[in-house]
Amino acid sequence: MIKKSIVCGLLFSSALAIAQQPATQPATIQQAAPQPATAQPAQLPNAQLPATTLPAAPTPGQVVEQKPQVIPAAPQLAATGFILVDATTGSIVAEFNSDQRLPPASLTKMMSSYLVVDEIEKGKITEDAMVNISVKAWKMGGSRMYVKEGTQVSVIDLLRGVIIQSGNDATVALAEYVSGNEDAFVDSMNQRAAQLGMVNTHFENSTGWPAEGHLTTAKDLAILARAIINDHPTHYPLYAEKYFFYNNIRQPNRNLLLFRDETVDGLKTGHTEEAGYCLVASSKRENTRFIAVVMGTANESARAAETQKLLAYGFRYFQTTQLYQAGQQVSTSRVWAGKTQEVTLGIPNNIVLTIPKGREQAMQAKMHINEIIKAPIAAGQELGNLTVELDGQLIVNTPIVALQPVEEAGFFARLLDNLKLFFRNLFS
Repeated sequence: MIKKSIVCGLLFSSALAIAQQPATQPATIQQAAPQPATAQPAQLPNAQLPATTLPAAPTPGQVVEQKPQVIPAAPQLAATGFILVDATTGSIVAEFNSDQRLPPASLTKMMSSYLVVDEIEKGKITEDAMVNISVKAWKMGGSRMYVKEGTQVSVIDLLRGVIIQSGNDATVALAEYVSGNEDAFVDSMNQRAAQLGMVNTHFENSTGWPAEGHLTTAKDLAILARAIINDHPTHYPLYAEKYFFYNNIRQPNRNLLLFRDETVDGLKTGHTEEAGYCLVASSKRENTRFIAVVMGTANESARAAETQKLLAYGFRYFQTTQLYQAGQQVSTSRVWAGKTQEVTLGIPNNIVLTIPKGREQAMQAKMHINEIIKAPIAAGQELGNLTVELDGQLIVNTPIVALQPVEEAGFFARLLDNLKLFFRNLFS
């Protein structure tokens, strides 16, 4: 009886002491009561984001006195449709008629080259494999690589013929090699377009040769360009090559911006009488990469000039900013009834945003962590959320999770913590 009284007295004293102490709050970022999750704005399908060096986390309760930057409207372009997209986040910076279905001409070859590179990187075909040139491929009109019927050409040479020279003959040869015939290859093109979210696209052939129903949009082409850049970084430098020499013929890349702007490193041109002059271009400056799609301009010079205007607008007024990296620790919190009394909290995914240029210091972050966290806790278990606002607008709402598991404590430790919690709630 004496031993039991002593134990109960100790438990009561400990619980009373805990109950009289103020609840602790992590000091990393200002905390607030839990809030319901808010859906983020819809964006283009997102490819895997690169891991980069992170900026410092926002200071607790930091308020920077900055007036919101007035961003002018995007420039008016002499084009049927256009779009400017952040290649990392998928955020749309500017657009006009971006959902209008238009003939893509040789921009079609972006999907053809994407599928061929995908086959290479998955090990299904090799770059040095030799491809038999069929009569159909040899007879293709329009822009050509000038392959000869009955000869063999390597996959990598044909791929350069598609990307740099926009060769219809090279495109058909690769389509036949990968899928047996062009029709089967086109089926794969349409299937992949659907998988990527290119909802307004339909292909009738592998080259962009004019055909009824062969249509896409500026927005869908931006999705495809992001996939090429993010899914196949090893082969993406092919799109920056300025010349290709084959069959004693040296042909330049038709993307004039490769010769005018050293930050431009792709992607593809297109032209037919029906489509006009089209260009999908990508440029990277510091940590920001933009994709510009311009369709239906009057001539070769115009498509380059109009695309250059669009890229200049993006880099003048916007930037890509990485706030948090997947697995980055943002705080710690008290754990009740656990083998350890603290759990490390972090962000499960990369948080990368497109924001007005120079406004990163004006963002305010707040953590909303569950008031009572009890073991057992699994790694990745959601224990709160983090919000980021810019100029009073919510731009991020992401879960806060446990970065490592916490096992449940033994019986007496759990009993003691439960008693502490009881008196803490009683006196709070």
